[in-house]
Amino acid sequence: MRDLQVPLADLSPDVAEALERRGARQVHLYRALAHSPELARAWFDFVWNLRDGASTPRSLREVAILRTAVRHGSDYEWVHHVRMAKEAGVPDETIDAVKRWPDGATGFRADEDLTLRLTDGICDGAVPDELVGACLAAFGPTGYVDMVLTISAYVMVPRVLEALRVPLEATLA
Repeated sequence: MRDLQVPLADLSPDVAEALERRGARQVHLYRALAHSPELARAWFDFVWNLRDGASTPRSLREVAILRTAVRHGSDYEWVHHVRMAKEAGVPDETIDAVKRWPDGATGFRADEDLTLRLTDGICDGAVPDELVGACLAAFGPTGYVDMVLTISAYVMVPRVLEALRVPLEATLA
């Protein structure tokens, strides 16, 4: 991380209380976003709905999130979501293989492979028709939208982390 960064701030009391109810911590990303309370609330609502309200399995969405971290070189996103992926039941072997996909990584289930292909397509800004069709067939329209929104949101996260210069928490580094 560079020397300049957005200073970390305290979250508004209502957001801090919402985090506490969820059992979540006030991580550095949240504390950087605290400078814009209204947008921070909107961010939390959106991201938490992606995590808790999507129709696709959380484990599959965590595989996608880990892939966005790899593609965008985001150690912060990787470290935080490895824990969440494990909590969602993603095996260590799968987590490690996400780093090597598509070259040299094997053993992914069909839905994981499809998710990784979709993630890379979104990261590249080009999702081919055949992939859209395969995803619609596998996930259905609702599941496909859930995956596209999740992946797209987590493509944004490393860009925000970089622009705000959010450091990884010392206890996680």
